[in-house]
Amino acid sequence: MSNYEVEYHTVETPDKVNLSARVFKPKDKIKDNLVIVLVHPYSVLGGRQALLKGIATGIAGNGYRAVTFDMRGVGRSTGRASLTGFAEVKDVIAVCNWVPENLSSDRILLVGSSAGAAIAGSAVDQVEQVVGYVSLGYPFGMMASILFGRHQKAILQSPKPKLFVMGTRDGFTSVKQLEDKLKSAAAPHETHLIQGVGHFEMEGPAYDADMVKLIPKFIDSLEVKQPVL
Repeated sequence: MSNYEVEYHTVETPDKVNLSARVFKPKDKIKDNLVIVLVHPYSVLGGRQALLKGIATGIAGNGYRAVTFDMRGVGRSTGRASLTGFAEVKDVIAVCNWVPENLSSDRILLVGSSAGAAIAGSAVDQVEQVVGYVSLGYPFGMMASILFGRHQKAILQSPKPKLFVMGTRDGFTSVKQLEDKLKSAAAPHETHLIQGVGHFEMEGPAYDADMVKLIPKFIDSLEVKQPVL
């Protein structure tokens, strides 16, 4: 018997795109008012909210509410996916603005996977209620930067707490590339490297449990890392 329940919703963006969203809620008492919004990998390569179900259910099992959604052009969401992810930033902002109005929460943790990390990073400072950010395999490498490089400045300059999680065998970003990028990043930020793990491997269900452990730990740290804006 599951320790969570799922609600189905539709979120409308300012440009009239309807996004298919799910809210994962603990069946027992909610531990924290904070809501985790999860942003799926690159839509063009098959990214969809279902890939984040394992993390969302694990988070709900730990007493937090989690929101997943299909970005434009994916699943039952209307609209068309973009190549660079800038149209999808509107989707992230719309969902984050929906959360306070519908889930009575004034604190959001944005978690993005792969290209979803780049897209989520561009939205972090555009939503007041976002108090922190977690990247799962941010595509900082040279080839990936052709598509997503223009997203980097926003998250690297953000004063909000940031956690960058990456496998040491990530095919898009080397450990050195990650370290070099973070040298110019505004504090506070931290990294968590998973030894011997590749990019798509970390996206898979085998590492959902690791993410479910890391995210609540980062949430606990937010209490002492509130930035001065």
